[in-house]
Amino acid sequence: FVSPSVKLSIKSKSLNYGFQRPRPLPLVESNIDDAAGQQLIGKDSAYFSLEDQKTDQWVIFLLAVVAVLSVDSFVWFLPWGPHWGDSFLNTVQSVLHTTDPAITVAGMLIIFAITHSGLAGLRPYAEEFVGPRAWRVVFALASLPLALSCISFFVNHAHEGIHFWDLTGVPGMHTFVWITNFISFLFLYPSTFDLLQVAAIQPPQLQLWETGVIRITRHPQTVGQILWCLAHSLWLGTSTALSASTILVAHHLFSVWHGDRRLQQEHGEAFEYIKSKTSTVPFAAILEGRQELPKDYYKEWLRVPYLVVTGGTVIAFFAHPYMVAGAALLHW
Repeated sequence: FVSPSVKLSIKSKSLNYGFQRPRPLPLVESNIDDAAGQQLIGKDSAYFSLEDQKTDQWVIFLLAVVAVLSVDSFVWFLPWGPHWGDSFLNTVQSVLHTTDPAITVAGMLIIFAITHSGLAGLRPYAEEFVGPRAWRVVFALASLPLALSCISFFVNHAHEGIHFWDLTGVPGMHTFVWITNFISFLFLYPSTFDLLQVAAIQPPQLQLWETGVIRITRHPQTVGQILWCLAHSLWLGTSTALSASTILVAHHLFSVWHGDRRLQQEHGEAFEYIKSKTSTVPFAAILEGRQELPKDYYKEWLRVPYLVVTGGTVIAFFAHPYMVAGAALLHW
């Protein structure tokens, strides 16, 4: 990146940063300016233009999703398939020498974390040989069945294990848990910002977002996962819930370092600039004066991807009984 002569000085409580403002990324879709009236360096989070959409790409996206989920279901879960999911669960419990659900779910999640983050870390090297689309398919075929296995096992056994507390009768607890869980999904799924790249319909790229939820925290998935784990652990109060939450939070805390490292390698000076004006801890950069919210900041949330997440979260809440019934069919 070639830096303009305009110099931006950013101050925090304990450190002084001096960065020259990098040239904006060529992939910024919108012309939105930040609060200081300067063009964005990264991408405008959740920007969606109906005019830019191509029907054939979305048709291919739906077909690809159905195909991948069908293949994963056949080889991993369905009774007439090879039962790889059963083999995975049995192997985990055999290695751990226990069927205790708290220990089992921890082992499953650790395997998922190593696979998921490991393949993400290998991405820049693997893409040189097989290309970004092929590597995304490999990533999905490895990560999805492991993730679905962990979810299914957790749903079946979340109420089992040692019961440390029961707060379900505390006035207002259900409302608190519901609101916390709802907010967590608004942070958890920035992947909805560009679904066509997630499914490799368009060439996948390591995106550098700058607006929307990124102004609050540079790592929304970590914050969302912590909120989700807090809500579910409070409500369930079991060793299984606490075990799963511990591994999930640990994995996402690792992703803070891992994600920053990957973004720095990919985007260099542009990432360092955005890092200097954002924070991992929610609202920290805003309170320190390093991030200034635009006067119409609310408009950065009134976008199609956030609407999709909101609708999906509400549907998931009402679909809980069906999720439980579906997981029970595995007899895990």
